Amino acid sequence: MKNSDLIQRDLSVLWHPCTQMKDHEWLPMVPIRRGDGVWLEDFEGKRYLDAISSWWVNLFGHNNPRINAALREQLDTLEHVILAGFTHEAVVELSERLVALAPPGLARCFYADNGSSAIEVALKMSFHYWRNRGEARRTRFITLENSYHGETLGALSLGNVPLYRETYGPLLLETIPVAAPDCSQREPGETCAEYSERLFAPMEAALVKHAHEVCAVIIEPLVQCAGGMRMHDPVYLKLLREACDRHQVHLIADEIAVGFGRTGTLFACEQADITPDFLCLSKGLTGGYLPLSVTLTREEIYAAFYDDYASLKAFLHSHSYTGNALCCRAALATLDIFEQDRVVEHNRELARHLARVTEPFTEHPHVGEVRQQGMIVAMEMVKDRKKRTPYPWEERRGLRVYQHALQQGALLRPLGNVVYFMPPYVIDEEQIEFLARTAWDGIDIATRD
Repeated sequence: MKNSDLIQRDLSVLWHPCTQMKDHEWLPMVPIRRGDGVWLEDFEGKRYLDAISSWWVNLFGHNNPRINAALREQLDTLEHVILAGFTHEAVVELSERLVALAPPGLARCFYADNGSSAIEVALKMSFHYWRNRGEARRTRFITLENSYHGETLGALSLGNVPLYRETYGPLLLETIPVAAPDCSQREPGETCAEYSERLFAPMEAALVKHAHEVCAVIIEPLVQCAGGMRMHDPVYLKLLREACDRHQVHLIADEIAVGFGRTGTLFACEQADITPDFLCLSKGLTGGYLPLSVTLTREEIYAAFYDDYASLKAFLHSHSYTGNALCCRAALATLDIFEQDRVVEHNRELARHLARVTEPFTEHPHVGEVRQQGMIVAMEMVKDRKKRTPYPWEERRGLRVYQHALQQGALLRPLGNVVYFMPPYVIDEEQIEFLARTAWDGIDIATRD
């Protein structure tokens, strides 16, 4: 089969996500025949280094033999069973291991099938908890500006990407937005920690004013990924945990993108030594193989729903594929790799190499900032580096980087003007250097006027 054959068939029947389909009149789609490690290969033999882990999900490479073997074994025993009134070994073992690995105090696992659904579970669980406790006035949520938590309506309500809110506003919950601690906005000479601490004042003010009507605060710990890889210091998380305790509201940590070693620790919350009331995980949970998400919470919250049937306090949420056996087995294989290969420690070495090869970008005339958190590195293109003047979004400069990278054999998918690396953990130093050269040349091409 040729690439063009599959493209033609695709365009006659598919509607792709996060895509203006009219672009494909001039921007060729890339059909993929197979994957191997960090590489994707099309039907004509061209390879592309997957620098974004296929939307941040693939941790240990495509076609990973250890995850493949675990799935083959599971296929021979059980593919799926209803999780209402039934259970199975894989989901029990996965829950035991997640509770043991998660920040202390998280004791219960509720499964769904994608990140947005994990957020829906957390917001409904928080709201319903307060209702069961007789505090029905608590109906609102505090969110950070520039945040993104998914695209089902509840999750979308908790996000603050302007385009989404302008488009779907009439369908969304009314939330309380608070200025985000985006360290790229700090003053000259001000550290990220100092700025993050200073930017906590708006959150404190919102809690003082609204705590009586708030269920929870939601945050993406350390990195607002879809919002342009904006980063903050762990001190903000520590202050937020203390404030939520003081004002008696829940804290939801959305670690869907940043969990499982991406920021330098297994979970980002570890860097502030805090435990949220809800921890939402997905993406890397199954190593990029199958859709699965989990919301972990405290025993105290579980207990607020535990009562006689007639009390009608049971939590009202379900998914047909909740706790799917194949998904859970892939997740268990993923956790095995973390444990057996000392992945978090190895990632720190890779992160240091990422820092070395991207350091020259700090002097590029059209890069306003290079920012890094563990295995995430972002380089923001600007029109004027000294003034940090942004390029108009209509110019689609990031798309030029994307096109150049494809020509060179790399999958880079910038977020607007932000070029970033978020690669699988099996990438090596030579491949990282290839990505840096590709990104540098792509930025040069994209910023020519």
